[in-house]
Amino acid sequence: MKPIARPVYLDLFRIHLPLPGWVSILHRISGALLFVALPLGVWGLSLSLSGEAGFQRMADWMTHPLIKLVLLLLIWAFMHHVLAGLRHLALDVHWGVSLRRARQSSLVVILASGLVTLLAAWKVFE
Repeated sequence: MKPIARPVYLDLFRIHLPLPGWVSILHRISGALLFVALPLGVWGLSLSLSGEAGFQRMADWMTHPLIKLVLLLLIWAFMHHVLAGLRHLALDVHWGVSLRRARQSSLVVILASGLVTLLAAWKVFE
């Protein structure tokens, strides 16, 4: 019996990943971002609710452009995670499991999370 030829080296940057695969990976990344940001968000909420001085300190920090970019990243992460999670739930009950529907729902997740992030950016940077 002849052994099966297996690849010795996989170049992950050359492998073509389909759109549903990207949505799945981004779902995991967005979940990790939200998990890491949760303590920071709780701390910021606690500080802003501690009194007028704490609220003003948080309000001042929120005017910094870098903080606004981080906030937009978290808005994208939240929206992508929610929409991709709903897509995964639909796939779990066998809705949209055909290749065509899976690609369409992946595109909807990417576009909708991007659109919501753009709308938030318009509001955050006005």
